[in-house]
Amino acid sequence: MKKHILVLLISILPFTIQAQNINGSISSSFYTFERIDTAKSSNTFIRNYETLALNFNYKDYSLRTRANFETNIGNALDSDPRLRFYDLYLEARNIFDYFSLKLGRQPLFTAVAGGLYDGVNLKFKFENVSVTGYYGGNVPAYQQLSVTDDWKDNYVVGGKFDISFLEHFNFGLGYINKNFKPEDYYAMRLDENSNPINVLIQQNSNQFKYLSANASYFLSGLIDVNSRYEYDMNYETTSKFEIDSRVQATDKLGFDVYYNYRQPKIAYNSIFSVFNFGNTQEIDGGVDYKFTKYISAYGKFGYVQYDGDNSECFTLGANSQYGSISYRKNLGYSGELDGISIYTAHTFADGFITPSLGISFTDYKISEDAGVNHLTSLLGGINLKPWNSYSFDIQAQYFDNKIYRNDFRLLIKVNHWFNTNL
Repeated sequence: MKKHILVLLISILPFTIQAQNINGSISSSFYTFERIDTAKSSNTFIRNYETLALNFNYKDYSLRTRANFETNIGNALDSDPRLRFYDLYLEARNIFDYFSLKLGRQPLFTAVAGGLYDGVNLKFKFENVSVTGYYGGNVPAYQQLSVTDDWKDNYVVGGKFDISFLEHFNFGLGYINKNFKPEDYYAMRLDENSNPINVLIQQNSNQFKYLSANASYFLSGLIDVNSRYEYDMNYETTSKFEIDSRVQATDKLGFDVYYNYRQPKIAYNSIFSVFNFGNTQEIDGGVDYKFTKYISAYGKFGYVQYDGDNSECFTLGANSQYGSISYRKNLGYSGELDGISIYTAHTFADGFITPSLGISFTDYKISEDAGVNHLTSLLGGINLKPWNSYSFDIQAQYFDNKIYRNDFRLLIKVNHWFNTNL
């Protein structure tokens, strides 16, 4: 597979040399955290992340890359260092005025199964109709720069059809088949004489195979309705149906309503398929009101129906140009919770400095008869942007409950953006 990667890199080299525009970003982050080994022993770690996003553009063609290098400073982890490649693909737009093509490692965005894959994405668009198809191999663990050797068992294939055949109305149909084979492993088992032996565990491919449909209606400034349906082809059952809508009653008053019916997404041949599980139904409603250009308030209520039980929650909050405050309460099967959160951030000196501060207090318990747990979390940070192409972030995080006592973490990040026409 390294041979294939080398061929790919050599083949795109002339494209990068002839690029008309180069843009992207570089960020460097340092994150400190403490790992508890025993009741009296702990180690402090400094985690370093280097992220690069780089795009070469030539007319209607682009080469897009996104990679991350991570390691520990001082106390090394077994997996260090690690280089992850999230994007590495060629993109061609406006082919014969109707087609666009992506070839290489690229992201997949679907409601059923997302992630990355190594393959091809082809899209056809004509007026109010578009058809998209994609096929490729699942990306190896930890986004390694290699291609799967098992295309038969590790692949994703699918497509989407979209049309706007009525004013303000959109309709779509989709299909996805994501198949992946878990790695074989050895485990300790007992033989017929109750002696421990190592046994090779081989699993069948796990698979998501779904049909989906979506419809939406949008009338600017008045109403927005979106619905989605998913059908599990492996289990031959409805997996999900949801509809959410917003009505803008006046320029200050708005209403939201949401309904969701959902079955758990269980991979075909998975061990979890042997367990009994039930569906859930959820309905939420909300109202918001804008007092001024910068100040608004909202309230939301949610009800979830489980198999034989239910749960409720409601949220009250307010937003302004200086920050937000909210209160949330949960009741019922999902546990009980009372929490208040306050967050503030404001930019000064034309974006040069932006301080931020957040605090939350939460009391929660998993059942009515359980004991109450107390949780306090704090964060404070500063963003500095002395130049348009550079920014600097420092954020401190504090967390305290009965499991994590006085957990303190620090994040330091430097960002650089660039855009050069050649």
